[in-house]
Amino acid sequence: MKYVRRLVWFVASRLLVIGLVLGLCVVSFYYAMNLTNMQIIIKDGMARRAQYVMGMEDADELGKYFQSGFLQTDATLLTMQNGSSPYQDYNVKGIDHRIDMGFVWVWPWDDTCRVEITESIPRIDGRVKADRAEEIVALYGPNAVYPPTWQSARYRVTMVRENGQWKIRSLAMIGNGR
Repeated sequence: MKYVRRLVWFVASRLLVIGLVLGLCVVSFYYAMNLTNMQIIIKDGMARRAQYVMGMEDADELGKYFQSGFLQTDATLLTMQNGSSPYQDYNVKGIDHRIDMGFVWVWPWDDTCRVEITESIPRIDGRVKADRAEEIVALYGPNAVYPPTWQSARYRVTMVRENGQWKIRSLAMIGNGR
């Protein structure tokens, strides 16, 4: 009986260790998968948002990254829709878009996550439209030939998982960038 009890405890302790290791592997895998998906959605979504405001992108692409409720209420997007974007008089060809993300923790069963990001666009490649060049230069000076700088900002991003896909629900500006 003594040997059977030792054998049972030996097998049970090894099964417990194996179960813990496998559980840790599963949680690590899902964490890495969710983190990667969220990073891609934030990076690409915020870049598409900036490109839309600068007239380089259609609004149709934004639905892949943002919830529809956000798209209808975002002040930055509404400036483009209202025709009051500071970039409407410019032909923007490219941007150097950068995102710095803070620490993120999301359990495999969580459907909501918050993360702080810093968005900046240090370089915008473009020039004023030819038909508006003289007027813009007369109003704002010779440096107005180039597009205005993008205001760097820090945001608190709230993301939700809908049908297995992460989307940005809200952006709350919490400060200026760098």
